[in-house]
Parts: sequence; structure tokens; C-alpha cells
Amino acid sequence: MIPFHLAFPVTDLEQTRRFYVDLLGCKLGRESERWLDFDFFGHQITAHLVNELEADPTNDVDGCAVPARHFGAVLEWTQWETLAGTLRTAGVVFIIGPTIRFKNRPGEQGTFFVRDPSGNALEFKTFTKPAKLFEK
Repeated sequence: MIPFHLAFPVTDLEQTRRFYVDLLGCKLGRESERWLDFDFFGHQITAHLVNELEADPTNDVDGCAVPARHFGAVLEWTQWETLAGTLRTAGVVFIIGPTIRFKNRPGEQGTFFVRDPSGNALEFKTFTKPAKLFEK
């Protein structure tokens, strides 16, 4: 697997560090006064400090208002369940709580959405059959 890189805006670096390291279990990489690098499930993401974030549009998906701008990770099923429990225990509010989509169909998956302390939307997915990630 070749990792991807994603840069995203945040409004507080210390809150961002705690969320990604303490709650999500990411390792902290390089850092400066204006940005932080994280190992996000094997990928590199960089949080850049900004003064404020722009509006967050949504898209209707299966009757839920899914944030149009979001990122996340595909996890093993038990890792997904554990992370959902960790976030719930920590009092993190779910935008969309843990849900199973496409039940008994190709692409059956678990998904949930949360926001980081700066309001960035993250989606975490899992698949009953990971090899069918892109199957229609």
C-alpha cells in the first residue's frame, strides 16, 4: 500500500493533537508552530492552523446529511467497533452514529461520522468483505 497525504485546516493545534493522538490513536510526526503531521492509519495527514473554517455543506445520503467535505479511514471490523466505543465513552458526539449500510448486499459496510475539535468531519468505515470495497 502506498500511503496518501491529506492536509486540512484546524483552529487549535493542542486540541487537534489530543483528539488525533489520544482518542484516535494516531502517532505524531513532524510539527511546527503552525502545523502537525500524524500517522493516520498508515497515511500522512497534516493539520494546518487557520483562524476560522469555512461553512460545511452536506449531501443527502440514505436520508442522512453527510458532510460533503470529509475524510477518514477504512478499518478492520473489530478496530472500527473499538474506535466507536472509545469515542462514545469519551463523550464525542457522532454526526451520524455507527450504522450498517447495504445489509446483505455487495459493499455491506459499517460507517460513522464524527468531528474533530476544529469541526472537520471524519468518516470511519469497515466492510464485512474488505475485498469488495469498490464492488457495486
